[in-house]
Amino acid sequence: MGKKILIAEDSSVILNLTKKILVQQHYDISAAKDGEEVLMKLENENFDLILMDINIPKMDGMECSKQIRALADPEKSKTPIFAITGNAMNYSVEDFSAVGINEYLQKPIDFDKLVELVAKYIA
Repeated sequence: MGKKILIAEDSSVILNLTKKILVQQHYDISAAKDGEEVLMKLENENFDLILMDINIPKMDGMECSKQIRALADPEKSKTPIFAITGNAMNYSVEDFSAVGINEYLQKPIDFDKLVELVAKYIA
């Protein structure tokens, strides 16, 4: 079975494109439209990586990442998280680190870089 990636993204266009590219790399993809859904999915399954849009409804990606890091399950709380954001200028690397985000990618997404980073984290 392929490595599992959870994509938290409320834009269906970005979600479908990202999904298509990662499926071609033989990853198993799940999707969540908001922060609450991310946490619900994490309760029931383990993922090798989470791609987290920062501007998602109900609970933004920063808060959601913070809550993932606080989970009691040590495996789930250490899941690598990549922030995906259209306004990275609003955040510093320190802001992302503070909530436990491992890497961040600016929108529009550089898919070559995404594939490279994903492979590095879940090889």
